[in-house]
Amino acid sequence: YSAGYDIIWGMREVEYDRTAAVNYAEQWALGRNPAYYDFSGLGGDCTSFVSQCLYAGSGVMNYPDWYYRSSYDRSPSWAGVDELYAFLVANEGVGPYAIETGEKQMRPGDVIQLGRQEGTWYHTLLVVETQPVIYVAAHTNDAFMRPLYSYDFAMARYLHIDGVRVW
Repeated sequence: YSAGYDIIWGMREVEYDRTAAVNYAEQWALGRNPAYYDFSGLGGDCTSFVSQCLYAGSGVMNYPDWYYRSSYDRSPSWAGVDELYAFLVANEGVGPYAIETGEKQMRPGDVIQLGRQEGTWYHTLLVVETQPVIYVAAHTNDAFMRPLYSYDFAMARYLHIDGVRVW
């Protein structure tokens, strides 16, 4: 038995590569990776883009809970705001997992979701820098190094990627 290894499930913990996630965001925030479908015309591409960034930082997908093979062969959590949240905070299998925390605990590579006053969540952002303020990358309304304070939102949930599990 070694630290970070689960004998029962055969999974082990690895560090989330925040630099890889942010580098992916920088490369594709203002464009589209042709390997992924652009959901901009179908409700928005923001969560799919953040999933791509998370995949770049984790190197592993979770079949059947968080994955992408094509526009018609993917999990709801890949491109859905609420579904990605539910996956990240409850994931006990392979792939990235998160804890909901506060704005001050955000680090590059973490995820922020924005909500409306009535309680609906509508936008997913990737944190790319935290000093002197939080800067994010996003799709649909494409952005890189956009200050979080420049968005108009009533609520935010801050998801710190706590680690990644692999087989």
